[in-house]
Amino acid sequence: MNRFSWIKFSCALSAFGELYTNAIRVRLRIVVLFLVGSFSGLAQSQNWVETAPGIWKLSVGKPEAYNLLTAAESKPNTEALTKLGKTGFPIAKDDISVRVEGGKTYLRLPLDRGEQIFGFGLNFQTVHQRGKILQLHMDHYGNKDNGRTHAPVPFYVSSKGYGVFVNSARYINVYAGTAVRQDSKNPPKVQDRNTDKTWEARPYSDAVEMLVPAEGVDLYVFGGPTPMDAVRRFNLFNGGGCLPPRWGLGFTQRVNRLYSADDVQKEAQEFEDRKYPLDFIGLEPGWQSKSYPCTFEWDKGRFPQPGLFVKTMLDRGIRINLWTNPYVSPEASIYPKIAPYTGSHTVWVGAVPDLTMPQAREIFWGKFASDHIDIGVSGYKIDEIDGYDFYLWPDVATFPSGLSAEQMRQTYGLLVQKQSADLFHQRNQRTYGLVRASNAGGSSLPYVIYNDYYSHEDFITALINSGFAGVLWTPEVRASKTSEEWLRRFQTVCFSPMAMINAWASSTKPWSFPDVAEQIKEIAQLRMKMMPYWYTEFAKYHFEGTPPFRAMNLEDGFQTEAKKEVLTASLEENPYAEAVSKEIKDQYMAGEYLLVAPLFTGQTTRKVILPKGKWYDFYTGKFAGDGEVITVTPGLDKIPVYVKDGGIIPMMPPLLHAPKPDQKIDLEIRHYGEKPAQSRLYDDDGETFNYEKGQYVWRIITVERQKNGQWKGLVSNPEKGKPDTIGKVTWRFMTSP
Repeated sequence: MNRFSWIKFSCALSAFGELYTNAIRVRLRIVVLFLVGSFSGLAQSQNWVETAPGIWKLSVGKPEAYNLLTAAESKPNTEALTKLGKTGFPIAKDDISVRVEGGKTYLRLPLDRGEQIFGFGLNFQTVHQRGKILQLHMDHYGNKDNGRTHAPVPFYVSSKGYGVFVNSARYINVYAGTAVRQDSKNPPKVQDRNTDKTWEARPYSDAVEMLVPAEGVDLYVFGGPTPMDAVRRFNLFNGGGCLPPRWGLGFTQRVNRLYSADDVQKEAQEFEDRKYPLDFIGLEPGWQSKSYPCTFEWDKGRFPQPGLFVKTMLDRGIRINLWTNPYVSPEASIYPKIAPYTGSHTVWVGAVPDLTMPQAREIFWGKFASDHIDIGVSGYKIDEIDGYDFYLWPDVATFPSGLSAEQMRQTYGLLVQKQSADLFHQRNQRTYGLVRASNAGGSSLPYVIYNDYYSHEDFITALINSGFAGVLWTPEVRASKTSEEWLRRFQTVCFSPMAMINAWASSTKPWSFPDVAEQIKEIAQLRMKMMPYWYTEFAKYHFEGTPPFRAMNLEDGFQTEAKKEVLTASLEENPYAEAVSKEIKDQYMAGEYLLVAPLFTGQTTRKVILPKGKWYDFYTGKFAGDGEVITVTPGLDKIPVYVKDGGIIPMMPPLLHAPKPDQKIDLEIRHYGEKPAQSRLYDDDGETFNYEKGQYVWRIITVERQKNGQWKGLVSNPEKGKPDTIGKVTWRFMTSP
């Protein structure tokens, strides 16, 4: 080969080499790009951080700055969480999968065979959530249990004793033990429908999977070791439950929507004349000059002197609660100022304030402060902030803060609760009201959820589920077709967070059915007599996270015993079998000691599942059973209530109004059963936030059997400088011979 040819060959070889090298580079680049592009779709490495004893957080992808907890401005009660103590991480971390792909976050958590899950918000028809497909979406009614409800809380509790919370203000899709992955560690068996009579259309699934439409989210796991412990941690993580004023646990009547000041005062007088208790009256839309949309201003015809009216009612021991929705009428005095800080779409032609903006908050709540709270109004009923789709702002709406319509819808209930509650807190004055929407983070906010649905049975299921969701719910009474229904509804509302008649449309009163008027009075008076018990249980909710009204599944030993024995005995031999195989959605725990088993219209008998341990009839003290199913025929006058062995129920005289802060109250303390016992009684001034500065006391109640066989009770002495509202104490030992 001559020199010229060699040079040509060398150049050609060099060019080929460069082409080959470039091809390799391109191929490598494609591979790298593929890997990089796919990396976000792979399972993320998990760095769980224990943020408080028994609570772990995992930040997946890029969590959004605005979420449920920021909307509620909730702050963990770290002191109470520390008292709960440490526990191990309750789930196998290798079985948890998280990834971000296509702008969405995918979460997968394991489920064991036989494991049941509860929660996912305020459900009205089901307690067991395994096998459900949901979209957690703020909405009205919620009677389909598809995730669209007044409190679509993205928190669930496992029967194994742990909880899971997804802190996102988005519509979350949930597959709660419904989907089957090819890489499942516990796949269902393959079945041939042609030949196998046991073939199932819904194969076994071993996971809860959730899809969050965001590029990241904060995922929390709450340890146990019991389901109740997980719930307590969740509530304390959100600041602890609310502590209402004493008057909030009395009785409330919501009057006809067009009542005047004179009408309200006449009705209050009739309550007093008939000796029915009454602590606060709710005014419905007619108190405003215009509503739907609202002016937030008093109607001068019906309430010509609102300040004098409110003061007159307060002097009689009755507080005023105002209905409203937040949609600003173009005729409202604040409309020109607030209009720049409202959303692109209206509700009933009213502007929707962007309450995440300081300017909107100042204008909106400034009106409430000057026109309502400063003249003595004690609280609010905040309506219509949940749904329907056809009247609420659509998901295409925009808000000046830049938050999406979806985020605003998921959190608007939290915003109005938190911001209105702050108005009262600034005045060192507790409030207790009603709201139609809430979510995670709202446990400490002093509001009870209600709605326009009216199934009595489903109201009780919702009351049961409220304990899993960190919210309060009232099975309010509005109207009834018969006196039997009226009494049955009244009985259950008096064993709930708010004892209320909502007569905005019906104008009903407690005595509207004369043939049961005395029974109604008796149950209303019982509500008042039990105020020391209710107040103490709400204090436990606040300081310890224990929901005052809750499912049997959270009762210590109930679910555990069921799982142990369900496979080895029939229902007749093992009453707890029903707790696993069938939802318990018609009986519930009310505080530490009481089991409530309501009857509904047309029922004369019912079965009651009693947990392990001895239980006694609340009214008579007679032994009812021990870990068994009993059938009861209580008659119309009584709602079946049972007290666990050693139960201590402090009671006071049936006053017409809640005690005042400096009022000494005599107590009758009841003890049930055969167990010596020790309990606590909470005391503070009942109205202010001075308890946050340590102005409260837990009095210890001790009941022991003496050598002669007689029972003896003792209440610990008050602490110096602490509240002391206990007068004379008498004892009633309900099971004494």
